[in-house]
Amino acid sequence: MNPKISVITAALNDPKGLLETIDSIKNQVYDNLEYIIIDGGSEQASLDIIKKNKAVISCWVSEPDKGISDAFNKGIKLATGEYLIFLGAGDVFYDKHVLQNIFEHLSPEEISAYDIISGKIQRVSLKGEALWTAPKNIQNFSKNDLLFKLGLPHQGMFMHRRYFARYGVFDLKLKYAMDYDLLLRSFHDFPKIKLADKIIANWMEGGVGTGKILEIYQEYHEIKLRNKIAPVWLLTCIHYWNRLKYKIKIYFSTHVKIIKQQ
Repeated sequence: MNPKISVITAALNDPKGLLETIDSIKNQVYDNLEYIIIDGGSEQASLDIIKKNKAVISCWVSEPDKGISDAFNKGIKLATGEYLIFLGAGDVFYDKHVLQNIFEHLSPEEISAYDIISGKIQRVSLKGEALWTAPKNIQNFSKNDLLFKLGLPHQGMFMHRRYFARYGVFDLKLKYAMDYDLLLRSFHDFPKIKLADKIIANWMEGGVGTGKILEIYQEYHEIKLRNKIAPVWLLTCIHYWNRLKYKIKIYFSTHVKIIKQQ
């Protein structure tokens, strides 16, 4: 028996994106899948889409919540799968064979061993154009990569339900990096992880972090400090190095545009 996979989607007033995600679930050829939608109290257009696709949806809730973390946590409580993955409205599995390729050949021993199974994600523009893929070299991933950034985005990561039992759920106080925080809680006793050199999902451009890179870096820094993953001096150096690299990148990209326009 293939392990049961719970796909959890948080949505709020994005009927087009929600439909794309639902269609992605509908197209999966995997035979042991449940789909949970946690809607934050959307207008009728989103609810109509949910109701029209009840055959695909195992469970759904539509009510005001306290943000993405709260929605994901509601989904965790409702999930009955062995592995959970979180997709926002507009995020889609890369192709119809994703779950099949990841899970159909896992032995019971592997299922009981791996707390995390992770692949790559592809960032996609609102026009549907592929922008970049991350992580580029997933087979070389080390937990020390997490000192610098979130190396395993949640759209490409399957987490065993026992991980949440051990390390807790998403922090409602965080706005941008709740998935990063969840990973860093296990930094000093990092779980056994299986890495797949495959694209799991397309991550749609936009969202709450758009244009908020410096704010995201600040939240990264606070999360790393709170989880004590390295000495404060080292984390502070990494924090300002990341900010400096970003400002240099913006400076040069801006001047290149100016030069091209002249």
